[in-house]
Amino acid sequence: MAASLLAREVSDLCLGKPALRSLSVSATVGDALTTLKRSRDNYISFWNCNHGHFSEVDKVDAVAALDDCRCVGKVCVADIIGFLCKEENLSNPGIALQAPVSVLIPKTGDFVRHLESNASLVEAMDLILEGVQNIVIPMEIGGKNSRKKLLQNNLSKSTFHNARQYCWLTQEDMVRYLVNSISLFSSAAVNPINSLDIINVQDIPAVHYDDPASSALPLLAKCLEMQTSVAIIDGDGKLIGEISPYKLNYCDEDVAAAIATLSAGELMAYIDFGGPPEDLIQLVKERLQERKLVKALELMEDDSGNSSVSSSCPSSSDDEFGVGRSVVKSVGNSARSVKRSEAIVCHPWSSLVAVMIQALAHRINYVWVVEEDRTLFGIVTFAGMMKIFRETIEDHDLGKALKKSPT
Repeated sequence: MAASLLAREVSDLCLGKPALRSLSVSATVGDALTTLKRSRDNYISFWNCNHGHFSEVDKVDAVAALDDCRCVGKVCVADIIGFLCKEENLSNPGIALQAPVSVLIPKTGDFVRHLESNASLVEAMDLILEGVQNIVIPMEIGGKNSRKKLLQNNLSKSTFHNARQYCWLTQEDMVRYLVNSISLFSSAAVNPINSLDIINVQDIPAVHYDDPASSALPLLAKCLEMQTSVAIIDGDGKLIGEISPYKLNYCDEDVAAAIATLSAGELMAYIDFGGPPEDLIQLVKERLQERKLVKALELMEDDSGNSSVSSSCPSSSDDEFGVGRSVVKSVGNSARSVKRSEAIVCHPWSSLVAVMIQALAHRINYVWVVEEDRTLFGIVTFAGMMKIFRETIEDHDLGKALKKSPT
């Protein structure tokens, strides 16, 4: 078992992946927002080198300088929305967008790590279990000299670093491979998840339906790091829905005003399915006026220029991220019926392989665990799933070693 996995190089899991689009850490938050809006990428990577235009005279020196390029972080629209939600930034979003993008990159934690293309899948799994969320893998392009020549002709392009292009190796890539090799792990894969000690029941990111949406901001920041979402629960602890960073990635920046003024349940309706209801848009505007947040109000009403917003969250991403099913549900004592994305759930007695397939089918890195009456029990993530496979590999190796040792 371990031999086949150890022989699998991470480059094999990156075949066909697009090269990372990137910006320098000297770019601004506004630069990142513009780049994300113009591309189909969910994330933009940031590197400690400059990707400007060079003259012919400078190209040789520039190539040498870029040999030390390192990816230092990644940013998505949800990161920018969370940044704009801060009171001082909501007061003047235009100035906030001029801040250096480095303000969005966590100061603690090692969430992005480089790994050589010939590294094993097991090495990559170990990094994930250490807390790394994304791994950067080089994409080979011919020999060293041809790469240097190619880079000299493409210095202004944002996908080249160190005479190479790079791609993300994600947790989803690794879990998908493990599912395709599930016969090697059949004894562990069929076990219920509540017998495997992988359900997080202590540190669940959740807020109440009637809580201010702004109370979810610290949890959203953590969820962006851990690639999960914030659960919305009712007074009985039942799961109603979620506030998903994936959904926020397809919203315009004016949703920051909604987060600052609405309840968690109202925000769930605001960001759901093709745009917020007109009454919620008006409610946000009224509350912005009450708080004298004139610049934030202008952000909502401005529908032209580079910073334009359309007060909508496109629904085209729903199928991609598995949040396309909707229901109408009355929640608690609220008079509003909330149309929402159905949070993906499993039960404590669900098998590991069933939960893995469920997450992969919906393109998410986690599944909520609920009781039969939909009471929120916990959350299980790809990292937790990989822990079981890694332990199975270790147990298998230990068993082989014991068989070979002299008695």
